[in-house]
Amino acid sequence: MQMISKALAAALFLCLMSLSVNAASLVMFDRKGCPWCAKWHAEIGVETYNAGPEGRTAPLRVLDVASPRPKDLKGIGGIVGTPTFVLVENGREIDRMVGYPGKQVFFGKVQLMLDKLSGADKQYKTIIVQ
Repeated sequence: MQMISKALAAALFLCLMSLSVNAASLVMFDRKGCPWCAKWHAEIGVETYNAGPEGRTAPLRVLDVASPRPKDLKGIGGIVGTPTFVLVENGREIDRMVGYPGKQVFFGKVQLMLDKLSGADKQYKTIIVQ
């Protein structure tokens, strides 16, 4: 019984390590009164993005551009326009997109960004039908 417990503990540890090694998120820098931010929220929104395959690969975090950065994002600088979407993996910026080009172009660009992740499983392809 003790051997089984040790094997399960080891398997759980390896699973958790593999999850943390490839920790990615998409950070949206937002600003109150930004019309393009409002358009993104109306057309896509946080819940819809996070429920899709892209959100499962890199969950979205929304931050006000004027607020202090959380500790894990202190190194992200140069945010000039809003919205700015920054893909972060293990605390390091991988890529960014400035502006909101519309739903279809947005998801196409996000997919290109996600292709740059080291641990990407390529299971995030969304087909947008208008």
